[in-house]
Amino acid sequence: MMYFYSKLNCMQTVDTYKEDFLTYLNSQVIVKEPVNLYNPVYYMLQLGGKKLRPILTILTCDLFNGDYNKSFDAALAVEVFHNFTLIHDDIMDNAPLRRGEETVHKKWDVNTGILSGDAMMIMAYKCFESYEPQLQSELLYVFNKAALEVCEGQQFDVDFETRNDVTIVEYIKMITYKTSILVAVAMQMGAIIANAKTKEAEAIYNFGLNLGIAFQLQDDYLDTFGDSKIFGKQIGGDILENKKTFLFLKCLEIANDVDKNDLLHWYGSNSRVDEKVEAVTNIFKRNQVSEQTIQEIKQYTQKAFSFLDQLSITEDKKEVLKNFGKTLMKRSV
Repeated sequence: MMYFYSKLNCMQTVDTYKEDFLTYLNSQVIVKEPVNLYNPVYYMLQLGGKKLRPILTILTCDLFNGDYNKSFDAALAVEVFHNFTLIHDDIMDNAPLRRGEETVHKKWDVNTGILSGDAMMIMAYKCFESYEPQLQSELLYVFNKAALEVCEGQQFDVDFETRNDVTIVEYIKMITYKTSILVAVAMQMGAIIANAKTKEAEAIYNFGLNLGIAFQLQDDYLDTFGDSKIFGKQIGGDILENKKTFLFLKCLEIANDVDKNDLLHWYGSNSRVDEKVEAVTNIFKRNQVSEQTIQEIKQYTQKAFSFLDQLSITEDKKEVLKNFGKTLMKRSV
């Protein structure tokens, strides 16, 4: 599955990594028979998105002076696996939109979404076939651990839907498993491919882990306070699904009894969509939950940056990672 590029003497820009990865993705993911299985796969992988995880695999490999051509299959594995989880998550949440377009199960049907998602999971594992046995074993070890933890995180998320005693600590654990671990292992695999020292591969893993938590907290924030045309998803979707997000849990922690009772009332109601979203959003605003969430995002971003001190890469390369993190936290999508 390798797709070769000439290695430049200087670090690539993030946009270049993305362009190169998309070229590789399009060379590998094609529609074939049966088309009703592979059309949804192709559709999902062409829906856009920042391609955060595969970019981080390639970037990390390059940062550690590895041959970043070798990282494309691991990057593809992460991206295909991530999108497989999104197809199944959308089915479980009955979500109508993904990146501003119809979700797979809405465009086709639930059975197609399940089967195409299953195929993507297998496709992700096949990406590792190009690596020599020892490297393949190392990559599969960390990838398997992360993949199972993603499933555990999804189960925590499902369990939280029927619980009214979820704590912020439990919530952070859930988003760590469900979302940030895949960001972390994407970077760890890039370091492993570059033959980085184990300690440094672990440090870059922890950088990605905390950056991933910040990224998911920002997703929570944008779900309520973002612009649907820019965000690409229905605003207030978490509210309508009664998701115990950071915003909800923080509000319960700091609000007075009246607002707490109102919030619990709305989360247990089947009121009109616009009425429910507006009411809950106003409760969040009254309790400055927006500001509290932004502060939490900043804290996890800074924690991520602290792990860069453990890396032996040059300061300008550390600055690349810092700038990437800062840019990520300024996103509106």
